[in-house]
Amino acid sequence: MRLGVLDVGSNTVHLLVVDAHRGGHPTPMTSDKTELRLTEHLDPSGALTVAGSDALVRAVERGGAAAAAAGCDDLLAFATSALRDATNSAAVLERVRARTGVALEVLPGEDEARYTFLAVRRWYGWSAGQLLVLDIGGGSLELAAGLDEQPAVAASLPLGAARLTRERFSSDPPRRSEIEELREHLDAELAPVGRALRRAGTPDLAVGTSKTFRSLARLTGAAPSSAGPRARRTLTDVGLRQLAAFVTRMSSGDLAELEGVSTSRAHQLAAGALVAEAAMRALRVPQLEICPWALREGVILRRLDTLDGTAQIDRSAQDAPERLGRLTTYEARCTG
Repeated sequence: MRLGVLDVGSNTVHLLVVDAHRGGHPTPMTSDKTELRLTEHLDPSGALTVAGSDALVRAVERGGAAAAAAGCDDLLAFATSALRDATNSAAVLERVRARTGVALEVLPGEDEARYTFLAVRRWYGWSAGQLLVLDIGGGSLELAAGLDEQPAVAASLPLGAARLTRERFSSDPPRRSEIEELREHLDAELAPVGRALRRAGTPDLAVGTSKTFRSLARLTGAAPSSAGPRARRTLTDVGLRQLAAFVTRMSSGDLAELEGVSTSRAHQLAAGALVAEAAMRALRVPQLEICPWALREGVILRRLDTLDGTAQIDRSAQDAPERLGRLTTYEARCTG
């Protein structure tokens, strides 16, 4: 079947269309992105502004039209941290549904961690053993660990690169005092989660996913995107510490000139590097493998698992697979 996944994140609205069947490798057919930066459209009260809501409606309309044009049999539409945390989230979601026919499902942060963990487990397989997975988004940091397809521990913290840039930095590049204050904040926030994840077991494989980790790995010498998704990429704590000292002293304009750094995310790179550094420190991880699969692939895989209604669902996952089973929300079923 042809599936469309519409991911409304803190930075982009991303449609991924894949041809897939249960037990098969999801084959990407097309991808469409709209740079939105929803976190930058929040007012002081935490509400999404009218301009931000209008931009979101246009982006979801575009994604729905692209899914229909691609001949999708189903559209799974979900939103993550930016809409999850907006104080007027319910009203915005209703406006999007009324204007576009797409009923976005807001994923809890722990579900984000679980779906990402599933994608990483499927990518590396059972031979990876005990997995530890980190995912830095625009609004939140997801962490998960375990031996099975459902993680034993899953957590989400409001430590996304875009959020921290907006809330913690007042200049470009950030002041040294702001960097040190952020480091202290990150260590305090990550300490209890780090202890919980370490209790889940020593990881046989520690993995980072997301654009932030890919950019950091590229800047420390990992293979470029042109080498393909199966090229092995790693990020070491030593290389990351050296990089963090470098990027926190550079303006976003200069960072955008570096290979592997997109112009739209350059201003977030310093905060992203500090989050990655603090997470690896809290979890006592010397190296991360960089996985090309993350949340969207996890959503697709779980949807395929439940197509015949016989998949065994772990109730500790807070009924997340059933919720995604209901994400068939584009009213014309993407074919009208």
